[in-house]
Amino acid sequence: MELELRGITKRFGPLVANDGISLSVAPGQVHALLGENGAGKSTLMNVLYGLMQPDEGEILIDGTPVNFHSPKDAIAAGIGMVHQHFMLVPVFTVAENVTLGIENGDYLREDLAAKPPQGIRAILPRVGVLDKRRTRREVAELSHRYGLDVDPDALVEDLPVGMQQRVEIIKALVRQANVLILDEPTAVLTPAETEELFRIVRRLRDGGTSVIFISHKLKEVHSIADTITVLRRGAVVGQREPSATEADLASLMVGRNVQLRVTKSPAKPGAPVLTVTDLTVRGDDGRTWVDGLSFDVRAGEILGIAGVQGNGQTELCEALMGLRPTADGKVTLNDKDLTRAAPRERLRAGVAYVPEDRTEDGLVGSFSVAENLILDMYDTKQFASGINLKLPEIAKNATERIAEFDVRTGSPATPAGTLSGGNQQKVILAREVGREHKVLIASQPTRGLDVGSIEFVHRRIVEQRDHGVAVVIVSSELDEIYALADRIAVMYEGKITGFRDPDVPTAELGRLMAGGTDAAPPAAAQPSAMPAAPGTRDEGEGA
Repeated sequence: MELELRGITKRFGPLVANDGISLSVAPGQVHALLGENGAGKSTLMNVLYGLMQPDEGEILIDGTPVNFHSPKDAIAAGIGMVHQHFMLVPVFTVAENVTLGIENGDYLREDLAAKPPQGIRAILPRVGVLDKRRTRREVAELSHRYGLDVDPDALVEDLPVGMQQRVEIIKALVRQANVLILDEPTAVLTPAETEELFRIVRRLRDGGTSVIFISHKLKEVHSIADTITVLRRGAVVGQREPSATEADLASLMVGRNVQLRVTKSPAKPGAPVLTVTDLTVRGDDGRTWVDGLSFDVRAGEILGIAGVQGNGQTELCEALMGLRPTADGKVTLNDKDLTRAAPRERLRAGVAYVPEDRTEDGLVGSFSVAENLILDMYDTKQFASGINLKLPEIAKNATERIAEFDVRTGSPATPAGTLSGGNQQKVILAREVGREHKVLIASQPTRGLDVGSIEFVHRRIVEQRDHGVAVVIVSSELDEIYALADRIAVMYEGKITGFRDPDVPTAELGRLMAGGTDAAPPAAAQPSAMPAAPGTRDEGEGA
């Protein structure tokens, strides 16, 4: 099936999300759509999938113009979409999710559907009976054909994220999709799951299915794409072959040369600012997430905490901010005991915090950008007089921060939840470093960001260090740890297995991340916990 978009334009008030976009997708081709967060990639695909209607332009299939008024029309035309946030019912099985929405068609039991209703069913709406045997058979057949390895009877809530994504792919294939849209498909996947996804995509391509692969990651499009279209601020700015350099692609995405490696001078650490002593944190179920942790962070240095996600890093950050109670140990800031202090007290004492989940913990999506920029300062003399807010001061602060941190928003009154991920992160960073602080704790600070936003966030973090702030960076990306850290601590099962300088070989960090310690290295590291070797690192994503 030949797919072509001609002059697609989509506006949201004064914002032009798609500006005359034209592209074509050949049968059996992986066409990557590359661009920064907010470049218009997802909007364009929502138009193609019938979720939005274009203001201008047309969609052609095999040379014939088509109009999609809903996803139902797009599906009928052979277009499927796997959204970044999966559209699955957790308590349903794989087979039930796959046939959800098409139960009234071929998947009703013919033998029972043909019988006239009797008894109570005679006065109830006709619902039919799902042909579960056929459903399981088709799921199993598609799973085998494309190497998806999905159990039709498994409950979705019991499946890992990578397997749930495969269920979404099967949903599209059952509906006979000839073009499959994958919207930021690796955003929630581990490296191993990403490689499995690429294997599946290549198998789909080899079977004649066209794939539109939406991403902001340079390494991914190099690995999987047959052709690459780059969007910037809603418009096509170029098309490249996979042989294009990362520097070329990054420049097209951002509109300028992008520094793919962090440049920083040697650290000049001062006295310890944040001191953590024998810290223990337990969950509600009694599980020990942080087990007797001790470390300090000095003024003018970046301590990078490395480790496979799920080894207590999130709980450590929450405990340092007072969002999670400590079972034992002590936290001090310049000799001031903060162990039992509330989050507000820690903020006032000089702790700045960039949380792991920006949408849930860093912002109030329905509040304006201006309001989000003063969330932890709204009651200070600068922005309030008694119970009254100083609206001119709030607006002035927002205008200055938006300009300083290059937040791309229509106005300070724009709801923060409508911004792209990179711009949301800039709002949080602007708020946290915009007030007086002595310590900056940043958890997964560039997760889900594009190369331009990563470069910006990294540069700002290094600036904080150079201004004498003690910085703690928690990241599951080794590239990011290597790029930023002046000293590295490795966490495994709630404990620090070792401290290292940033020139440590990746294999050594891998050994510590797998549970090895300085005192007694394990006889055999666990392969599943090992990070990628330096040669596999994506220089555009974390360094």
